[in-house]
Amino acid sequence: MDSTTFWTLIADARASVPDPTDSEAVATAASTLLAAHPPAEIVAAQQVLWDLLAESYQNPLWAAAYLINGGCSDDGFDYFRGWLLTQGQEVHDSVLASPDSLASLPVVIAAAESEVELECEEALSIAWNAHLKATGMQLPQDAFRIRYPELDPEWEFDFDDGEELAARLPKLAALYEV
Repeated sequence: MDSTTFWTLIADARASVPDPTDSEAVATAASTLLAAHPPAEIVAAQQVLWDLLAESYQNPLWAAAYLINGGCSDDGFDYFRGWLLTQGQEVHDSVLASPDSLASLPVVIAAAESEVELECEEALSIAWNAHLKATGMQLPQDAFRIRYPELDPEWEFDFDDGEELAARLPKLAALYEV
């Protein structure tokens, strides 16, 4: 499995659920769809998933997640990036290019109004759950390797600094009234 096939899986999962903004439903549907693939492809999907998560391991996105969710631990950032995966490739790629573009997404606007956190821990288990469903066994221990890049030192500031966040993520800061 490659990233193109993985993104097709996410698109198909989004199309199969009544509300594609329901990240838990998308993750569950993706696991179900993936379970129909051969076990070797399911195992390969786990590496693709973690490669995409590593690609999104960026300070500007972490700052955006911190602002949106009212704080963001290491695990919280994983869950936020899981949520981002369930939004599909187009949203994922545009947000990585410009995290401030999150402010224009209807789901983010709705979350700001209702003070809902955007996260999806379930997305991190898409391949795990699919493999269990397909084979009755857990993924092999060596099914994936996490390769996080170095974080951008220019974004190493206190994310509680509202003025700095507003200067770097002005649209999100305005939406969240920072």
